[in-house]
Amino acid sequence: MEFAKLGLYNQAIILFAALALLTSFLMLAQARMLPLIFTFAWQGFLLTMVTVLVAMVTDHRDLYVSALLTFVLKVVVIPWLLYRLSVRLQMQYNAEQIAHPTLLLISGVVLVIFSYFVAKSIIHLSGLATRNIIAVSIAIELLGMLLMCVRKSAVAQVIGFMSMESGIFFAASVSAYGMPLIVELGVAFDILVASILFGVFFFHLRDSFGSLDVGQYNHLSEANGADAIDVRPVMASAHTPGDHA
Repeated sequence: MEFAKLGLYNQAIILFAALALLTSFLMLAQARMLPLIFTFAWQGFLLTMVTVLVAMVTDHRDLYVSALLTFVLKVVVIPWLLYRLSVRLQMQYNAEQIAHPTLLLISGVVLVIFSYFVAKSIIHLSGLATRNIIAVSIAIELLGMLLMCVRKSAVAQVIGFMSMESGIFFAASVSAYGMPLIVELGVAFDILVASILFGVFFFHLRDSFGSLDVGQYNHLSEANGADAIDVRPVMASAHTPGDHA
């Protein structure tokens, strides 16, 4: 097999990529909030390990800073913030009803196959490890987007958004040995600010609508419209000629 001919470094990179892709599938199928947050933290830990491994082999010392930022933000700070929010909003043990979970996982497999099909365009420009990393990175982004589309909880949608950013950073770390450090610092700061703003946004949603289930907002709108229609006959009957008589 071509995989067996690879060096230990490339085999380790592909193994970490497979585990990161597995965490994306676990997040896609996870209905409870706390396991979803912990799975996202594990994905951040795998990304940290990959970045450290690339830094050790390629001697790009700035990647150690990237690994530290990834660990602090995606393994410690953001999961802790999401955990505290879920506790304060009393939704840490909530289980979201996932419609057609089998079909959802099949859709995820189709997205992975599509990602490898897209990565075939670089087959003559890179080795097996790089092709797999790019394919897995695209798959992680698409699975994160799918998570945002199918889940109704606002917290789960935020985790899907963060997972998409992890896919981009994963490809940049392995294929291009990271982005410029000033760019990574800017992205890290943006992610931290976004996580804080999302927390404030969650509390406003809960206070305004009583729930973080975005699927209920359409029902609220339809219910309000139905109430407005039902009120009109009552108002009309209040002004009938018989009443004036």
